[in-house]
Amino acid sequence: MLPFSQNSHYKLSFLVLLLWVSRLVDSKSGFELDDSLTYLWPLPSEFTSGNQTLTVDPTLSFSALGKGGNSKILIEGFERYKKIIFKHVSGISLFDKSRGIRSVYDISELRVIVNSDSEELQLGVDESYTLFVAKKDGKSIVGEATIEANTVYGALRGLETFSQLCAFDYETKSVQIYKAPWYIKDKPRFAFRGLMLDTSRHYLPIDVIKQIIESMSYAKLNVLHWHIIDEESFPLEVPSYPKLWNGAYTKWERYTIEDASEIVSFAKMRGIHIMAEVDVPGHAESWGAGYPDLWPSSTCREPLDVSKNFTFDLISGILSDMRKIFPFELFHLGGDEVHTDCWTSTPHIKQWLKDQNMTAKDAYQYFVLKAQEIAISKNWTPVNWEETFNSFPSKLNPRTIVHNWLGSGVCPRAVAKGYRCIFSNQGAWYLDHLDVPWNEVYSAEPLEGINNVSEQNLVLGGEVCMWGETADTSDVQQTIWPRAAAAAERLWSKREAVSARNITLAILPRLHYFRCLLNRRGVQAAPVTNKYARQPPFVAGSCYEQ
Repeated sequence: MLPFSQNSHYKLSFLVLLLWVSRLVDSKSGFELDDSLTYLWPLPSEFTSGNQTLTVDPTLSFSALGKGGNSKILIEGFERYKKIIFKHVSGISLFDKSRGIRSVYDISELRVIVNSDSEELQLGVDESYTLFVAKKDGKSIVGEATIEANTVYGALRGLETFSQLCAFDYETKSVQIYKAPWYIKDKPRFAFRGLMLDTSRHYLPIDVIKQIIESMSYAKLNVLHWHIIDEESFPLEVPSYPKLWNGAYTKWERYTIEDASEIVSFAKMRGIHIMAEVDVPGHAESWGAGYPDLWPSSTCREPLDVSKNFTFDLISGILSDMRKIFPFELFHLGGDEVHTDCWTSTPHIKQWLKDQNMTAKDAYQYFVLKAQEIAISKNWTPVNWEETFNSFPSKLNPRTIVHNWLGSGVCPRAVAKGYRCIFSNQGAWYLDHLDVPWNEVYSAEPLEGINNVSEQNLVLGGEVCMWGETADTSDVQQTIWPRAAAAAERLWSKREAVSARNITLAILPRLHYFRCLLNRRGVQAAPVTNKYARQPPFVAGSCYEQ
């Protein structure tokens, strides 16, 4: 993948300059929220609000009801969000010292109703929920906040929204909910809302990966596409072929199968899928560190040797081991940027091509289709980068999901042929393209050019891609956020809701607010209006205005 774009950033430069000058003129200016905007991210599908301010009891009780009420996922989710909501309070209800009685709170209980006890997490799981927040009535001191969802994963999305309604008031030292009563009926626009994370170019410790997964849940992203392996390093343990992780940078920069399982479990507790990727036949030089026979030759090391049965036996072994770790039905087989010079210049492969009456392009197709067969035999749905579709669109397995990245027009062509598609146009959704501003990320539309409803339904959604050539633990979060949040709202909220004519007025203040929310939760999200992503703030000022 290309590490940088050449996209000009001039259109925001004047706005950035104007903001900078305004800070210099009045760096002490107070910031006020625009009352006409709704500071929830992503914006819910349907909602109404009022003009009341409610106070939340710091000992907020939790009632879990319905068939899924005993779910560990739900119970632990409530405890996580309770810590977020009451970060600044002790968790002990205040007392009226003059009368010796407990103060009255507007909201003292959160009821969560989960209608199903199934915890299966697969593509298209129901993430819808309703949320109602109001004073129960004028006579009761117990306020009401109720979330209802068909699945525990919908309940988690409702808990995130509830947490965003809650704000700590530093004057009263209490948690308050503004603009109540709230009624929210919400569901995602797309089933697949992803972030790709590359841990081959730079190793990321599992704690960092967990932090990224946690931050994804705040924006209601639900797929971590884990690009574990590439030509630079092979950090994952594969028990069937234990020498493969000889391709890791060092013996300390590896993932055991227990590490991978822990990441999958951690993500599931937050309603997030892990889609693993093993990119073949290109981007695979690191494989030969442990098994040199996979290289065409010692001096020409990729793509993987197409002429040997051992190559495909090894791929089958990798996928068998991974099937025990990754339950998600989608598996990414890569297939991009395959340069076949080593096949046509290495004598034994050149002879094999002649014997098989194949061109190099034929061999590329042969390799991709054989890898797909292996994945399907292990009950996986194959995902491939768009080059496979661009090269032999009528030959791919009908179950193939085409992953767009090179440019526009691929998803329209893919769905017209009956394939499903994932949108990741590099011009807007490659996060390592540091000069792509938030508004271009926000404006990228997965259904652009697709007007037929049945074809629109074949677009599963999209993902932003965090390629790792220039990102490691020191800067990965600043590169992901807040631009990933712009894509997250595009993928969750109704299309008409995210198509404001003036997104600088209608969307930017809300994104500032969400970026600050991420900061408050410990996520190192960069300023929204940076000229280049992950730059530090350019002048002193409020988080809500940078």
